[in-house]
Formats: sequence, structure tokens, C-alpha cells
Amino acid sequence: MLIFKVFRADEFAAFTQGGRSGGAAVDLADGYIHLSTAEQLPGTLAKHFAGEEGLMLLALESDGLDALRWEKSRGGALFPHLYRDLAEDDVLWSRAITVGPDGRHAPGDLGCG
Repeated sequence: MLIFKVFRADEFAAFTQGGRSGGAAVDLADGYIHLSTAEQLPGTLAKHFAGEEGLMLLALESDGLDALRWEKSRGGALFPHLYRDLAEDDVLWSRAITVGPDGRHAPGDLGCG
């Protein structure tokens, strides 16, 4: 199953430069990297990134991803949390998230179907 990480432009630049990331400030504070499923992604974008431009979406394959735990979060849903740094080798693809005419983020085809 594909799971996703959203980075702001500066976070993505640091990730690509270093090849690894402990995540965003919230990830570092919580001790794990917050990820979302395709179903959870719109809610994550609306709640945590509303009005922001320059976002990057990274896709990862959950199967075989070590240190991944599914834990209850928003609304009691199980969210994927990565308890280690994110490495370049973990990322299947990345791309910019556009903002649609309605002002909401449009992550495009997530390749999940």
C-alpha cells in the first residue's frame, strides 16, 4: 500500500540535500514521522497545510518498511508512523502538490488504484 509524506519546500530541500530526514518540526517533537494513507491525505492537507503553497508529496510503499507502526490518531483512525529517519531509498516518487481553483490542495493521481 502506498503511504505519503508531505514536506514544505525547505524540508524537501534539506531531505534531498542530505538524503535523510527526521521529518518536520512536529515529527521531531513527536519522535516519529507522520504519514498518511491516500484516504487520509486530504484531511491531513486541510488540517495541517491549509493555505500553504510549495508543498511536496512523497510516496512510500508500506509493505516491508521497517519501523512503521499503525497507530490511532485523528478520529480514531490508524495512521502510519515511521519510527526512524526517512531515507531517499524509501521514496518511490515525489512531486509538487498544486493548489486548485477552489484553494484546496490537489495532490493529483496518487497511483493507488
